[in-house]
Amino acid sequence: MDQLMFIQTGMGTDVHGQNITKAAVRAIKNAIHTNSMPGIRSVLPNQSLDQMKIKVKLALPCDFDQLDHNEIKKAIPYGEVSIEVMEGGMLTSSGILLEDKDDKNDLMYIVNAAVEVGY
Repeated sequence: MDQLMFIQTGMGTDVHGQNITKAAVRAIKNAIHTNSMPGIRSVLPNQSLDQMKIKVKLALPCDFDQLDHNEIKKAIPYGEVSIEVMEGGMLTSSGILLEDKDDKNDLMYIVNAAVEVGY
C-alpha cells in the first residue's frame, strides 16, 4: 500500500460455538459497516474500487490455525485484501455451556480488527 487513506476498527464476538472465523468476520463487519468513504473513488487509479488495497489486521486470542482466510476476504466487498494475524483479543466465560449451540466449553471468543484502506 503506497497511500494509507482510512483506518477502521471493530470488535467481534462468538458467544457460543468457539468459532474464531465467525468472531473475526463480525469484528470486520463492525469496523466497516459504520463508515462511508464517498471520496475514495476519486483518488484511486482508474477510479475503480477494485484498485483499493485493504489490509485486515486481526488480534485473535487462540485457534490461529482455524481462521478461514477465504471467509475473511469475503467480508470485504472491494479491493485487494491482505490479512495479518497477531495475538490479542480475549477469551472469557459466557457463563453457560449450550450443547445445542455447538459449545465445546463455556468460552466466548472476542476478536479485534483494524481494517486499513488505501491504494
